Amino acid sequence: MGKKETESIVVEVLKTIYDPEIPVNIYDLGLIYELDFYEEDELKVLMTLTAPNCPMADQILEEVNERVKALPQIEDVTVVLTFDPPWDKDMMSEEAKLELGFL
Repeated sequence: MGKKETESIVVEVLKTIYDPEIPVNIYDLGLIYELDFYEEDELKVLMTLTAPNCPMADQILEEVNERVKALPQIEDVTVVLTFDPPWDKDMMSEEAKLELGFL
């Protein structure tokens, strides 16, 4: 399986993870900035949160790590949290904006 296929599977998994305070998955919220494969089975997930003081930060990061690492295609995952650039609602998908009433 190639990186593109694996990336699609990773995205589908990320779409099952929700910020507990917002009824939209973290991928459509625009919290995932980058998926970078070091090797075909080693992945870095660069992501942010909706706010630097998010009380659920540890839980969300751990869930991303556990769910992605559970994929048979992924041997190792590194989740990197950044606030540069800061998240804003313009990073959300059209579906997320519609779900949250921004459209």
